[in-house]
Amino acid sequence: MQTEQNSPLVDETEKISFIITYYNIDIDMLCQCVDSIIALSLRPSEREIIIVDDGSDISPLMDLQEKYKDDIIYVRQPNQGLSAARNAGIRLSTGRYIQFLDADDYLIQVAYEHCLDIVRYKNPDIVLFQLTDKEHSDVEVTFEGPIEGGEYMRQNNLRASACGYVFRKATLVNLRFRDGILHEDEEFTPQLVLRAERLFHTEAKAYFYRKRNKSITNNGDLKWRLRRLNDMEQIILRLNETADPLPQSDREALQRRVAQLTMDYIYNIIALTHDGEYLEKCITRLHDKGLFPLPDRDYTRKYKWFRRLSMTKSGRKVLLNVIRLKSLKP
Repeated sequence: MQTEQNSPLVDETEKISFIITYYNIDIDMLCQCVDSIIALSLRPSEREIIIVDDGSDISPLMDLQEKYKDDIIYVRQPNQGLSAARNAGIRLSTGRYIQFLDADDYLIQVAYEHCLDIVRYKNPDIVLFQLTDKEHSDVEVTFEGPIEGGEYMRQNNLRASACGYVFRKATLVNLRFRDGILHEDEEFTPQLVLRAERLFHTEAKAYFYRKRNKSITNNGDLKWRLRRLNDMEQIILRLNETADPLPQSDREALQRRVAQLTMDYIYNIIALTHDGEYLEKCITRLHDKGLFPLPDRDYTRKYKWFRRLSMTKSGRKVLLNVIRLKSLKP
């Protein structure tokens, strides 16, 4: 049963829009996702739950209407992909803040209440929190901020999942997810964070994500893996182009993200293909675009170690063997 908070958001315009993207997920998982929102200390006037059905084989509307009645807004569209579904949710949303969820995941109540308190009392543009695949974890109730988004990105590696933060809708301006690509979060999130003037971050594990064998990130088909890699390469190129005309501080922030993504991209080439020849072709393309070798920056120990090994063919052979063995482990 829903409980009311002691200190509500200012008025109904302060409500949070929870946008759930749904496609062929077990109805029980979807209900668990919705229930995790309803359980929060938000009055009905302080939340709206938008479910965007991206052309599922069978609509869950009858089950949802029976259980939730006026608690949800349901919209069904032809299958267009995750980006289009999230963009549709943005168009429908009327809340001051937005939280994205995947239909097979859910919010962890106590930890997410901590994030809500930051929203209530700190007037943030964005609150970053942690995701977890553990159903039970210690609750972290400390946070840091406010800090400008660019400054945060210059000092930290960014976690790109769009489900890993609640943000002020006005921060978007004209920013939307790019249709028809995989890893759309990697392009969207750094640009959103750069726009934030008041960013808060917490180690609270507030979002439970479910690992599934047929999910986008776990699809084992080779063509699908190559598409993932190609889309990631294009995202890196676009972000690098986006960084060029920015003021120096923002450019440095986005360049750190580009370097991090390029390192991840090289790692994933090895992990997903195990193909040294394909790796060398990709390295050549990165070099031609000015993205390789990786910039000589003191970001993290892992980054410095990876950069040194990736610079030579012999080092890349070492990476190929180590990462390939690691990826083959059950």
